[in-house]
Amino acid sequence: MAEPLLTVRNLRVEFPTRKGSLVAVDDISLDIAPGEVLGVVGESGAGKSMTGAAIIGLIEPPGRVASGEILLDGRRIDNLSYDEMRKIRGKEIGAIFQDPLTSLNPLYRVSKQLVETIMTHMDLTERQARARALELLKEVGIPAAEERLDHYPHQFSGGMRQRVVIALALCAEPRLIIADEPTTALDVSIQAQIITLLKRLCSEHQTAIMLVTHDMGVIAETADRVAVMYAGRIAEIGPVQDVIKRARHPYTEGLMGAIPTIGGRDELLTQIDGSMPRLTAIPDGCAFHPRCPKAHFKCHTVRPDLIGNAQHSASCWLMESGAAGGASDTAGSEGGR
Repeated sequence: MAEPLLTVRNLRVEFPTRKGSLVAVDDISLDIAPGEVLGVVGESGAGKSMTGAAIIGLIEPPGRVASGEILLDGRRIDNLSYDEMRKIRGKEIGAIFQDPLTSLNPLYRVSKQLVETIMTHMDLTERQARARALELLKEVGIPAAEERLDHYPHQFSGGMRQRVVIALALCAEPRLIIADEPTTALDVSIQAQIITLLKRLCSEHQTAIMLVTHDMGVIAETADRVAVMYAGRIAEIGPVQDVIKRARHPYTEGLMGAIPTIGGRDELLTQIDGSMPRLTAIPDGCAFHPRCPKAHFKCHTVRPDLIGNAQHSASCWLMESGAAGGASDTAGSEGGR
């Protein structure tokens, strides 16, 4: 794999409270190379969106990055001031959020929002910026872009608004895009169009994308690698087809087994009993052990780190004995960072 554009090492995000600190992201490490899509998947509350927010410097106080490092092209960015990070956000790191109406100002025409963003980050005149805004709308597939450029956000459909948000994220040609549930509110046909657009950005512009979602179908269609998160930690990370077909963590196996398939499968879908633990009640040992059908005594007391190799690893003690699915080739070796 090429040298990573984004490197996250041992990231920990905390929220101080009167009763102590709540850990929302706990010791996360990952890399994303230019032109690569890293999917981040898991249940609500797993820490997916919080990881993305930490990378782009948008954690709301009193939340904070308590430890770890975030490096963009070798430069550390987690310790930058607000003004320094603002220069990077938009120019080097773009963001696409779940609800496009939260990213677009309903009081301003799309043209004004695009032109202002372009002129903030690029040395262009207003006329040049408007020409680039029109070019971006065409690139993301807005029909009759010349006419739609001066429309207000409410005049676009949900799918078209999301395309405008993608154009907004691309204004300054960022090298990294954090896409947080970009297709969740869209119907299946529009989802497919947005996925195709994201994949084209990677292939044509070598843009690195961190795709945060709970939809494994979107991950399977879009991502090169996938990180499965649970209770603020990475449960498993590896090439997307390996994780889907040869899951090594019981939680990942449960997620895969819960996906319906076309083809007349008669057996019942897998059900993961219980629910994600609250931040105030993370259990000792492996956080998944109260819900895990394969848990043994060590899982209750000792928290596992990622075990495997640089390509595919899981934080599960079953990896030591090869008992996890597909783990025989990596059991017993630790790492993954």
